[in-house]
Amino acid sequence: MTAELTPREAYEARQQDYLSGCAVGEHQSGGRRHGEAPHPYRTCFQRDRDRIMHCSAFRRLDFKTQVFVPHECDHFRTRLTHTLEVAQIGRAIGRALRLNEDLIEATALAHDLGHPPFGHCGEGVLDELMADEGGFEHNRQSLRVVDYLEHPYPAFRGLNLTAAVRECLARHQTRYDTPACGDFDASLQAPLEGQVVDLADEIAYTAADLEDALAAEWIITDDLASLALWRRA
Repeated sequence: MTAELTPREAYEARQQDYLSGCAVGEHQSGGRRHGEAPHPYRTCFQRDRDRIMHCSAFRRLDFKTQVFVPHECDHFRTRLTHTLEVAQIGRAIGRALRLNEDLIEATALAHDLGHPPFGHCGEGVLDELMADEGGFEHNRQSLRVVDYLEHPYPAFRGLNLTAAVRECLARHQTRYDTPACGDFDASLQAPLEGQVVDLADEIAYTAADLEDALAAEWIITDDLASLALWRRA
């Protein structure tokens, strides 16, 4: 007589039948720096997502600038709403490609935890002020947040995320994001789930920045008439 599967084990078995051969399964998570027993009904990536969403750095995103400072108007994006949009877009892409949506969501929710206030201007100022200490780069700071600055557990510092989520964060790359692969092979690309988050990030901020600029009347639709993509839309 075989033992009955836990809800997590049953979910992972169904998932393995569904996922693309290029997707990262929970058995490929790379484990955690500090060993933990499996959860009865949440997968390792679902636990990572929950830890990120409940950490203080995630809540702080609410008052960090995307483009417009948060107090100017209550319908402009903040770094928090941008993050939620990246997670939504990433999951939609991942579902279409049969990738691991939980890994995508965890990565998306954490990808900007290291951002300072005042957007990329704030990052530039911090980089100048910290030039003698190696500078400041928000990708490295995101890893520092999840690996050290957050400390909800008495036995160790950090959120103790899986290696797969940490690797996706370390390899996060857009026109504004530089990979910080100190713990990983710099010659390799991110898992596909991490690459999906990179694309979702660009889709989210490009569309949102345009929409907010129109709402603020910094630009008008006539300014966009020369863009083929705008005409097509």
